[in-house]
Amino acid sequence: RDEGEAWLSCRSPGKPTVYGSVTRRGLSTEGLPDITASEGFVVGEVTKKSIVISCPHENVSTKFLAPYTTFSRIHQKSITCLDISSGGGLGVSTSTDGTMKIWQAANGEIRRLLEGHVYDVNCCRFFPSGLVVLSGGMDAQLKIWSAEDASCVVTFKGHKGGILDTAIVDRGRNVLSCSRDGTARLWDCGKSACLGVIGDCGSPVNGIAVGPADNSLNLGTPEEPPSEREVGTEGKILLLAREDKKLQGVGLQSRQPVFLFDGSDAFNCCTFLSSTYILAGTQDGNIYQLDVRNTTAPIQVVHRSGAPVLSLLPYRDGFIASQGN
Repeated sequence: RDEGEAWLSCRSPGKPTVYGSVTRRGLSTEGLPDITASEGFVVGEVTKKSIVISCPHENVSTKFLAPYTTFSRIHQKSITCLDISSGGGLGVSTSTDGTMKIWQAANGEIRRLLEGHVYDVNCCRFFPSGLVVLSGGMDAQLKIWSAEDASCVVTFKGHKGGILDTAIVDRGRNVLSCSRDGTARLWDCGKSACLGVIGDCGSPVNGIAVGPADNSLNLGTPEEPPSEREVGTEGKILLLAREDKKLQGVGLQSRQPVFLFDGSDAFNCCTFLSSTYILAGTQDGNIYQLDVRNTTAPIQVVHRSGAPVLSLLPYRDGFIASQGN
């Protein structure tokens, strides 16, 4: 707003924080907000959707973006998880208000309410088809839903604790889940049966990711031939982001450990950048980039703030990270 003010701070590790503010002073001749910064900060390019601000003393620059659009009517409380269908048409989200909803990504219009979990739903994601949703809850149940009529098609039972994350193998004939009970499990959607326990860590598994493994990696050999119900598990590695400060890699088909990396705090999330490079985020704000072929030392550790890293997503040549601040 005109004469409105926003606080700024620039924090570099090991240095005192630089504080300041930006103020709007009416409109420029082009109809854009005329924004000035206090001492120590410089305002760069301003558009209707973004402001570039630099702190010359620290030699850093940041682009602040306004939201493209905001949907404020889908949930009443905090949103805990969301996903967008592969075609981009639908969104699914869960909230601490106890609901899971499917909505149109273009306008936020609610299409379906998915009811059936007892207690909170922790995670939700679309299958590659965009017509089916996978969810996991505090009730230790994993459910598959039809996005078309909101019916629950399959319920998987077997975990002894709340489900914290899920993953889908290839087109989705098999799915994966991890839980507070310290295990990750592989499930067969067609027969709604557990095909195996992939990891048993003795510590909650907060996040998982599945991806193709680099050809040079030894994924181990299964102790017994895999079931014919297992589809697309060969040549894949499963990442486990564990509460006990460990990031583990397991051969999905062999169930054999591939690597174990010790981090600075509990791991909350993990993802693949490629078949060689992976990312994982911790509770104390570190993002580790690792090479799966040699995990003795990270390629880089990104630390922007001490706030927990809550989710990671590959994007173009880099990645997007969300933090608890």
